[in-house]
Amino acid sequence: MAEIEEEDFMYDYEESDDEEDEDEEGDFVSDGLLREDSVPSGSKLKAEWQTLSPDQLSKKMFEIVDDVNAVFQLPTPHVRILLTACKWDKEKLMERYYAGDQEALFREAHLIHPKKRNPNPVIVVRAQSTSTCGAAASSKQEYICDICMMSYSTDHMMGLECGHLFCRPCWNNYLTVMVMSQGRAQTLSCPATSCDIVVDEATVLELLTDGEVRKKYQYLITNSFVQDHPLLKWCPSPGCCNALLASNNVEHEPVSCSCGHSFCFKCSRDPHEPILCTYLSKWLKKCDDDSETSNWIHVNTKECPKCSATIEKNGGCNHMICCNNSCKAEFCWVCLGPWEPHGTSWYNCNRYNESDAKSARDAQMGSRAALERYLFYCNRYMNHLRSSKMEAKLYEMVHEKMKELQQLGMSWVEIQFMKKAVDVLCLCRQTLMYTYVFAYYLKKNNHMLIFEDNQSDLEIATELLSEYLEREITSVSLDQLKIQVQDKSKYCEARRKVLLEHVYEGYDQDFWDFTEL
Repeated sequence: MAEIEEEDFMYDYEESDDEEDEDEEGDFVSDGLLREDSVPSGSKLKAEWQTLSPDQLSKKMFEIVDDVNAVFQLPTPHVRILLTACKWDKEKLMERYYAGDQEALFREAHLIHPKKRNPNPVIVVRAQSTSTCGAAASSKQEYICDICMMSYSTDHMMGLECGHLFCRPCWNNYLTVMVMSQGRAQTLSCPATSCDIVVDEATVLELLTDGEVRKKYQYLITNSFVQDHPLLKWCPSPGCCNALLASNNVEHEPVSCSCGHSFCFKCSRDPHEPILCTYLSKWLKKCDDDSETSNWIHVNTKECPKCSATIEKNGGCNHMICCNNSCKAEFCWVCLGPWEPHGTSWYNCNRYNESDAKSARDAQMGSRAALERYLFYCNRYMNHLRSSKMEAKLYEMVHEKMKELQQLGMSWVEIQFMKKAVDVLCLCRQTLMYTYVFAYYLKKNNHMLIFEDNQSDLEIATELLSEYLEREITSVSLDQLKIQVQDKSKYCEARRKVLLEHVYEGYDQDFWDFTEL
């Protein structure tokens, strides 16, 4: 998530019931940058989402809390803690509250069950807010702070339902360190050793005296809400402080923030249709680690039969001498047998022994085939990846051509077809890049043949569009260029849609079978 100004998340806990402005709740949308037709209508992967500003996030959180509290009639801060423990699933919380073990629910949320709370007003409520005669009398009593061991009157003490009492200065210091140094808000617990009772927002906001610390705490609470809610995600665009709320579970469909940035809702990476997040993670790890280096070593090297050191042949002679100073074994590169008997007539190094060599041959050939298959898909993936990294240069080149077209008599509105074509080209290259990851993990079947045909059509169309955009502009071929670019751009969009529709159909109907490489 990008850096976010913490003051954007300021809210007053006591004013959480304020009515929302009518225009603040945006309508759910499902369109993105050239992606509104990416997923076929009726697909279970089709989803809608809503962009929420920091203010809207806070109001959405309190809206959920108020809905639940209308039924529970518990302190509002405690309801929020219970919701967090249930990942903001209202139905799950209500089911556990009324049909399950309530004590276990409160124990998991690190709260004291209402039936077991200490009735002592010094412990349960803020002593300075009590107005009964009994409370006034008790305020003259002296209590020992468990941190600084100083004696204070009730007005200067604060405690939770667990019964541990601390003075307000010690509370303030403890909470300030937890929030500012450790970034803790949702997991703030009682300062007492071995006590895990959570300190609620109302208590924290009353005890904290520094405005900056309060802002930091409120930001952390809102961030926790987004992190814990399964249908909320921060926009990963640098400088954007919006979050996206999905209307239902989104598998791998790209979503678009109001700032214009598109990303995968599930993993927050750039859109990676049609590959699933799980297999993309495996692919990226495979490209980053040394698994393929190990394959290359297995294919092109052998181990010393005496000390097992890895050896690569660097000459034409089959007489090998191990470079390990403590070994210096002499052996044959071909059969890995000792070199000494190779000059005798009875030693048949040239005679192939199927039973002795079968396991070694199979292992080496299997590694070679796996390496070649990986390199096939990796080279094509990296080719499109390199092209995608040159998007800025491509847009700059097209911008210059658009200026040239203006000089040749076309209006600014007329030349927008160039910008649209580059958008389509970049999107198609991005999709093609991930189709090779998809194909690498896909097991061959009849549907894979259809997929490869669609992939080939999109690849050819994309390359032709790229050629049209790189052509020199002349006044003679101006109209022809515009027609060619527009036609090829629309064709690329259509082929991309066909490819993705077929892939999503396979996900819906479960006819894709993936390998676990």
